[in-house]
Amino acid sequence: MKRLFFSNIKEVSANSWKNMLLMIVGAAVLSSGCIGPNIRLFADHTFPLREFVLEGRERGKVLVISVRGVISDAPRRGMMRPKPSMVQEIVSQLRRAEKDREIKAVILKIDSPGGTTTASDVLYKEIMDFKKKTGAKVVTSMMGVAASGGYYIALPSDKIMAHPTTITGSLGVIFLRPKVTGLMDKIGVKVEINKSGENKDMGSPFRRPTSDESEIFQGLTEEFAGRFRNLLLTHRKLEKKTLDKVSTARVYHAKEALELGLIDEIGYLSDALSRAKEIAGLSKDAKVVVYRRTTYPDDNIYNSSTNRFEGAGNPIIDLGILNPLTSLSTGFYYMWLPAVDGE
Repeated sequence: MKRLFFSNIKEVSANSWKNMLLMIVGAAVLSSGCIGPNIRLFADHTFPLREFVLEGRERGKVLVISVRGVISDAPRRGMMRPKPSMVQEIVSQLRRAEKDREIKAVILKIDSPGGTTTASDVLYKEIMDFKKKTGAKVVTSMMGVAASGGYYIALPSDKIMAHPTTITGSLGVIFLRPKVTGLMDKIGVKVEINKSGENKDMGSPFRRPTSDESEIFQGLTEEFAGRFRNLLLTHRKLEKKTLDKVSTARVYHAKEALELGLIDEIGYLSDALSRAKEIAGLSKDAKVVVYRRTTYPDDNIYNSSTNRFEGAGNPIIDLGILNPLTSLSTGFYYMWLPAVDGE
């Protein structure tokens, strides 16, 4: 009798472990959005973009494109696979919009502290090219933060509007590079380098820069800052006194930005939509559309996601302000660092 009892316990225990293992595997499969090689339960970034009408019935469309987070051309973290970079995602939307003759205006809904110099410049050019190809109007609606590269990509806009509580500005360049020499000195670690030229390892985190190297890096930084200033002159036509003031790279609230001529108007996202319809010659009831990969119940213009896994992949342990510092690689950035959200 005892032998039968313990045999049943072992059998139940073995079945429990099997069931638990099946549950874990099933959860992993479901979270990845697939149940087979070509069968997926949930839309992810591998699904094509589709148009969704948020409001309006009349002919003509205003497309809303969200620019949220750090501007980068590097793939973003996903739950099971990398997600497209911000640059890829926005360019994909612009490319699709080029094929739709009903789209007469685009709203850039920007909430970004900026990003790398190259990614910011790529989006600037893509927006310029889109306007030339389509003749569509572009209106920027700044949300919480539209600083540095976030402002840079707004420059081609026919009108730049800011929310009453927007922070913008920081119109300059920063060169970031890690520095571990102090830590290495404490733990007694050294790195030996053989190089073909005296500047081959400039910017190395394993040694302090020479005065000549610091001068070179400053020169590169000023070169990129000069490009930013030239674009400000081209698009905003700032007076020299104003240009000198904003070149200090400080940030401004919306009212100050309006007084300086960095923006054209203060208003809400709904005001930006009205202005876009007006300058594009559309009726007040023209359609407002977005491109997404999945359907959202009660969708509206404040939704910045293209699919339901948009927010997936965040770290289990949130390091707060340290997150952006550990995720940014060495390089030149049009970025206001205090506003980085680690996205």
